[in-house]
Amino acid sequence: MTALETTARGTWLRRRPFTHHNRLAAAVVLVNLALFGADPADMVVANLTLAVLVRQQHVINLFFRVATSAPTTWPLKVRWTLGKVYHFGGLHVGGTVCATAWFAVVAWTTADPLAWVILALLVGMVVFALPRLRARKHDLFERTHRFAGWTTLVLFAVHSAAQPGFFGSVPFWLLVLVVVSVALPWLRLRKVPVRIVRPSNHVALVSFDYGVTPFAGSSTAVSRNPLLEWHSFANVPAPGRSGFRLTISRAGDWTGALIDDLPTHLWVKGVPTAGVGNIDKLFTRVVWVATGSGIGPCLPHLLSGDTPSRLVWSTRDPRATYGDDLVDEILGVQPHAVVWDTGRDGKPDLVELALRAHREFEAEAVICISNKKTTWHVVESLEARGVPAFGAIWDS
Repeated sequence: MTALETTARGTWLRRRPFTHHNRLAAAVVLVNLALFGADPADMVVANLTLAVLVRQQHVINLFFRVATSAPTTWPLKVRWTLGKVYHFGGLHVGGTVCATAWFAVVAWTTADPLAWVILALLVGMVVFALPRLRARKHDLFERTHRFAGWTTLVLFAVHSAAQPGFFGSVPFWLLVLVVVSVALPWLRLRKVPVRIVRPSNHVALVSFDYGVTPFAGSSTAVSRNPLLEWHSFANVPAPGRSGFRLTISRAGDWTGALIDDLPTHLWVKGVPTAGVGNIDKLFTRVVWVATGSGIGPCLPHLLSGDTPSRLVWSTRDPRATYGDDLVDEILGVQPHAVVWDTGRDGKPDLVELALRAHREFEAEAVICISNKKTTWHVVESLEARGVPAFGAIWDS
């Protein structure tokens, strides 16, 4: 058996379907099975609270703050696991599925018509969140999740209020917590001015300066119609400068319309929210692997220089696509970056480029920002070789 095969055997639990995300979801299910004799109504509220809270922006930021507070002197395997904090969505999935299952018991035992309506809404939300359906019908998924979720919350409150002893009980206060958690981002809804530079028909560089300067590794959700759809993009703050930028590439109807129309205002809500890039502080040195506009989430970390890093960026004609100013800004802080022009040199072997950069730079980890297929390929290939690697998982 080769050394590579030995390493791969030791990391198979990190590959799909045995990811940290799925393991967290399975753990929630196992806990619920262990509590099978509990009161179904109480278990619905408990799981619903878990599902909602782990998606609350302040809770997400807390998860990342705790996980990334570990010193770089800790063993690499421990920091490797802590870096997977962005898999917390597994708790959301497990809580939602279990809440739906427990509510099916409630509906069956009470035979209440309202309970059956709530169950139908819960099942619909679970179905539309299935990965393949969500990917094909993302707008429908988002609207179903939002409007069905709000409706379910109202109907569930009405249903619970009819139960004796509900007011003042633990489930009552948990439900209040859920309502506050859902409402909080919307209380910060605002329409703000933006300045958009379009270096090419493929990219828009959107600048904000409305009194918020987010931290590196965070994202902001923006919209042109706040009730219908929201899109999150990585924030690009610059050291010593207020406000931030977003790098938006043409990847669908919404982004295409924004690049073509160049709106003067966009809606924002909530607070800047931590994302996968935030984990760089767990390591002494990292390699950033980006394709196309994936350079956006990398840029604030490259500019700040808080964690020594090396960039591998694969994109078509970077200067024509993103403009000389942005490329010069990147090379100014990353003079040794590998910038691969796919229009000139063809499609690269990103795994090999990442391994070479990891070895030459003596990095501890690799963070990949790309599309789903490429991210999963790079992350899983590197981890099969024993290299800590991280990238978005497009979880539900």
